[in-house]
Amino acid sequence: MPKAEKLETTVSTKGQVILPKAIRQRRQWEAGTRLIVEETPEGVLLKRAPAFEPSEPKNVFGSLGFSGEPKSLEDMKAAVLTEARRRHGRN
Repeated sequence: MPKAEKLETTVSTKGQVILPKAIRQRRQWEAGTRLIVEETPEGVLLKRAPAFEPSEPKNVFGSLGFSGEPKSLEDMKAAVLTEARRRHGRN
């Protein structure tokens, strides 16, 4: 990342801060972008909020329905390999 710019903004009476346009453009933070605000020893850190909450496989396992014969691990590995080769133009 390039050398940090020294930009200045002001906190409004409502506690709002306007982020400089150059930073919003570089970060691709459009209007409505959700940010996480984290207080650190050096100041305040802003990070884009994730689109989805983190989940664990145990919480989502079996959430998609499937009908048909179960696939073996060998079948799944072969299908993944076939698709990878197709996408990358290799036989």
